[in-house]
Amino acid sequence: MVLVAYASKYGSTQEIAETVGRVLMALGQTAEVRPADDVVTLETYDAVVLGSAVYSGDWLVEAKEFLESFQDELKKRPLWLFSSGPTASGDPVEALGGWRYPQKLKSLIGHVQPRGITLFGGRIDADKLSLQDWLINRSMSGVVGDFRNWQQIEIWAGNIAQALAPEALFPS
Repeated sequence: MVLVAYASKYGSTQEIAETVGRVLMALGQTAEVRPADDVVTLETYDAVVLGSAVYSGDWLVEAKEFLESFQDELKKRPLWLFSSGPTASGDPVEALGGWRYPQKLKSLIGHVQPRGITLFGGRIDADKLSLQDWLINRSMSGVVGDFRNWQQIEIWAGNIAQALAPEALFPS
């Protein structure tokens, strides 16, 4: 079974995680999508996908704590990581000069050795923002909208399913 764990502040990253879970299941994997802070053990999971929203260049606390708490178990399982947050059109990785995860996590991510790391665009809905986040957003750019590329997300999830599937399901 694949665990798709996420840390989401306003629901955008949760929706990405749910899409990853749906794609995995559609391609023959058993998957469970859960908030990172609800996970107490990895015993029943053969692989893990972990995603976090990004604010001010950092992951949410729940995702960082998940990575830290389960680092030894994650090292023994296939692991994929994603970040969600940039709000500009185009490829978010290119827009941020190759950024894929917070540099503060570099050592920890090196320890757990994920099979893949990616960055997806995010969504800003001004009506859902806290006053503090609204003020930060307004002072930085004031951009609102949905910048998630669902096709890119589905392809990435499909690649995970293929990596986990027996050869017979995906012949060369």
